[in-house]
Amino acid sequence: MTVEALPDLLVEPLVREALREDLGRAGDVTSAAVIPAGTRMRAAMVARQPGVVAGLQCAEIAFRLLDERVSLTRRKRDGDRVAAGEAVLEVEGDARAILGAERVALNFVCRLSGIATATAALVEAAKPHKARITCTRKTTPGLRALEKHAVRAGGGANHRFGLDDAVLIKDNHIAVAGGVRIAIERARAAVGHLVKIEVEVDTLEQLDEALAAGVDAVLLDNMSPEQLREAVRRVGGRAVTEASGRINAATVQAVAAAGVDIISAGWLTHSAPILDLGLDVL
Repeated sequence: MTVEALPDLLVEPLVREALREDLGRAGDVTSAAVIPAGTRMRAAMVARQPGVVAGLQCAEIAFRLLDERVSLTRRKRDGDRVAAGEAVLEVEGDARAILGAERVALNFVCRLSGIATATAALVEAAKPHKARITCTRKTTPGLRALEKHAVRAGGGANHRFGLDDAVLIKDNHIAVAGGVRIAIERARAAVGHLVKIEVEVDTLEQLDEALAAGVDAVLLDNMSPEQLREAVRRVGGRAVTEASGRINAATVQAVAAAGVDIISAGWLTHSAPILDLGLDVL
């Protein structure tokens, strides 16, 4: 599948900061010493293993920031599957600039492609059930927009982007507020009519209380497949059902089979392994 690119306005500052970190105080001293000024090169970013591509926009911006006249040719698009040995991006331009941007470009693409690949695996494992796979706010600080883009590239959907998206009443909110019902009632009195309210529940008794209070969605936390099936039955379509807690490729099918609407997995963005890619001179 393909996914719409993020605005360069959002991505460029992140890439610029990564380049600034890598180039340090004196720039790429190795390339400056070894490569004569004005030397040109052509290279391809190549997958070392199969997976799903994401983050090519970041790589292109990295190369352009160091050589505004660089020539870039995409062989794949974000969301495309790639086989080991396949090129995803070709670059031609100033050799010093390309080598100076190489690691930053690869870091972004490897990291984001790893997230997309992990997401695609969960999406596939959840078939043929209706559950959509979503990420969480367990993202790398500063990179949330990119990592959530990678989830979409893998066929998943996004949960909240931040604390201001919607009301999600979690266990600590309930503990401090004094109970499920009072927390929901306070939230409904405080927010606007367009703001959704979701509540996290650990037990079926809490679920009944949340449903009686009237919520838009329930987060069924760390429930067994049997508990999830009963929870879905009790909800009966009155609210969106979301399952969360230790979701991975080994557990997702049983969770999806319980009939929930959403399956959220934090490890997609905090623990997914990278997809290995490298830059090969042509």
